[in-house]
Amino acid sequence: METFRRAVSRLSLVALTAVTSAGLSAQAPSLDIGHRARSVQPGEVVLLEVRPSQPVVLAKATVFGTTIRFFSDEIGGVWRGIVGIDLEAPPDDYTVAIQGTLGNGDTVRATYVLSVVPKEFPTRHLRVNPSFVNPPADVLDRIGREASRQREIFQTSSAERQWEGGFLRPVPGDSTSSFGRRSVYNGEPRSPHSGTDFRAGEGTAIAAPNAGTVVLVGDTYFSGNVVIIDHGWGLYSYFAHLSSIDVAEGETVERGQRVGNVGATGRVTGPHLHWTVRLNEARVDPLSLMALFSSDID
Repeated sequence: METFRRAVSRLSLVALTAVTSAGLSAQAPSLDIGHRARSVQPGEVVLLEVRPSQPVVLAKATVFGTTIRFFSDEIGGVWRGIVGIDLEAPPDDYTVAIQGTLGNGDTVRATYVLSVVPKEFPTRHLRVNPSFVNPPADVLDRIGREASRQREIFQTSSAERQWEGGFLRPVPGDSTSSFGRRSVYNGEPRSPHSGTDFRAGEGTAIAAPNAGTVVLVGDTYFSGNVVIIDHGWGLYSYFAHLSSIDVAEGETVERGQRVGNVGATGRVTGPHLHWTVRLNEARVDPLSLMALFSSDID
C-alpha cells in the first residue's frame, strides 16, 4: 500500500476572517488532504481522505472530469471519497479540486495533485471460435444493443451509496492477475482486458462483493450470462460467463449473497469468473478495490 500522503491548504473565508471583538482574526478553515492506494497508476483505485480543521457538513471533489462524493466517519471528522484511474489514463499530474461546505453554508476549497505514473501490461495470445473474433453479420445488431445498454448503465451514478466496509472476494479461487492484459485472439489484437479473472470450477457459487442493486441480468454475445450490480455513487460490479443466475433485475443484494454460479458461457476457453469494476466509468482493477478497503472503513 502506498505511503499515506498529506497536503494542507489554508484558504481564508471572508466571513470567518473578520476581526473579532477582542481585536483578533478568527482562524481560517483549512483542509488536510491525503490519499491511500496500492499505487497511483492506470487501473488503480485511490482513496482520498480529507480532514477539515472545522466541521463540514458536505465534501466533494472533481478530477478526471467527474464529481467525487465523500462520506464521513462521523467520529473524527474524516471525509473519504474514491477515485478511479482509468486503465488507459495517460501518465501525468492530475489536479483534484476539493470543496468542503461549513454548517453556515460557506465553503472552503483546496487542490491536491495525483501524479499518475506509467504501468506496463502484458499481452496474451488465445485461440477461440472465429465467430467471437469476427462475428457474423446477423449478430452485429445484438452486440451493438448489448454494448449500448451497458454504456448507459455505467454512465449513471446513483445517488445512494449502498456499499460499506470491505469488498469480498466473489469466489475462493486465486486471481490470474489478468487486468489490463491485451488479448490477441486468433492473431488479431483486441482491447485490453478491463476485468480480473478468478480460477473457479463450473458451478462454483459467486458472492456479491458488497451490497447493491442488480441492474442487469441476461445472456450476452461476448460475455455469456452476466450480472451487473450497482453499488451506488458510480461503482459497479460486472460478472461474466456465468452458468446460471440466482438474482433478478431490481433486486437488492447484501454483501456475500449468492448471485449465480461460475460457468464458461460467451467468449472463453474454459470455466472461470470474470469480474469487472467500473468507478465513474473508469475501468479499474477489482484487486485494487479489495486491497484498499479493510472491514473497518464503513
